[in-house]
Amino acid sequence: MAADTPSHQPPPVPHLERKAAFLLLLLLALVLGSALYVLYARGVFERTQRLVLIADDAEGVAVGMDMTFAGFPIGRVTRIELGDDGNARILIDVPRPDARWLRQSSIFTLERPLIGATRIRAYSGVLTDPPLPDGAQRTVLRGDTAAEIPRLIASVRELTDNLAALSRSDAALASSLAQLQTLTTRLNQDPHGLLGALMGNPADAQKLVHTIERTHTLLARADQLATRLTRLAANADHQLFGADPGPGAVNNTPDGQAATPQGGLVASTQATVEQLGALLAQARASLQKADTVLTQVQAIATNTQQATTDLDRLRSDVESTLRQVDGLVNDIQSRWPFQRDTHIPLP
Repeated sequence: MAADTPSHQPPPVPHLERKAAFLLLLLLALVLGSALYVLYARGVFERTQRLVLIADDAEGVAVGMDMTFAGFPIGRVTRIELGDDGNARILIDVPRPDARWLRQSSIFTLERPLIGATRIRAYSGVLTDPPLPDGAQRTVLRGDTAAEIPRLIASVRELTDNLAALSRSDAALASSLAQLQTLTTRLNQDPHGLLGALMGNPADAQKLVHTIERTHTLLARADQLATRLTRLAANADHQLFGADPGPGAVNNTPDGQAATPQGGLVASTQATVEQLGALLAQARASLQKADTVLTQVQAIATNTQQATTDLDRLRSDVESTLRQVDGLVNDIQSRWPFQRDTHIPLP
């Protein structure tokens, strides 16, 4: 009965081995393609430029870390090694298209913040400088926030100690505040205000106030004296040079009456000197005539009567000229200010 039961096994799949091999090859191709894509995405097949950063401490730096420029990753740390001089050497591969941002004047920093991962940054201030060559070595500037914490704590402790010293009851600040309060109280109570507080007692403050008042009085008197001296100088100018004495100036004669406007003493003296020059010219002409007559007397001795007449005429001319000179000299003596008592009244 069992032999008569029909079999329900599925029919065999044709070419099963070939299909399995094809699936395995497809899976292997997908795995290899994914690996190649990952390597391509990570820049394994991209042309790069090597940059070596030298730091005294590479703590926090790991392989695969990016180096950024203006916030964009332009390089990746490929290896970290210890140099012969004891400094850490950080090897970074920079793609050729991104290497144009690195110049010979570029600066590289290794920043280790208090919170967060360590960052490597590049700064290029002058993009027109020559490009950074392949395999260049640069010293990295390291900034460690955690290393500044002990110094900050020490500074805060020192500041706290100083504040405690200033706030003590026997400190100089407390004494100064007490003296300032005493001074403020004296300023409020003293009728002379700040002056009384500075002088120390009311008597000295009153003396200083009297001195200031007397100084004001002396200054007013000095101002009046200066005004009178100005008027006196104006009157002197008017009398000597005939200048306008200006408003407020009075030109008086010695008898107290106002003098009439005239040219002044200097102008009068100048006119007198001109008259004296004219008289002297006349005297010179008369003397020349006398010389001519004397020559004629010596040449013509026979004409005694005519010579005597000429001599009498010459004598009268000389005497007339001398009288005019004498009158002019007397006039100069009467007008010259140093030969008489000149009175210049004060205004």
